[in-house]
Amino acid sequence: MMVVNVSEAKAQLSRLIDLVYHGESVTIAKNNLPLVDLVPHKVRGRRTLGALAGLIQIPEDFDQEDSVINEMFYGETQPAEGKDGTN
Repeated sequence: MMVVNVSEAKAQLSRLIDLVYHGESVTIAKNNLPLVDLVPHKVRGRRTLGALAGLIQIPEDFDQEDSVINEMFYGETQPAEGKDGTN
């Protein structure tokens, strides 16, 4: 494993990148304390649309208000409004 200080890394960045590309471990240090590891970029795989289909179940009452949560937001329990906006 190679440890280089920040100023040396600035001066030799291309060489360090080449070393990492070929499998060498490189750590960049500041004041002799390891700061970061220089690592090659890993290409992420593509996401598959619908990969979790059938694995997640949403309860029937998912969009219903919860009286405990309403009380945390509004203080006392608020009376439910009718469909026409009246109590």
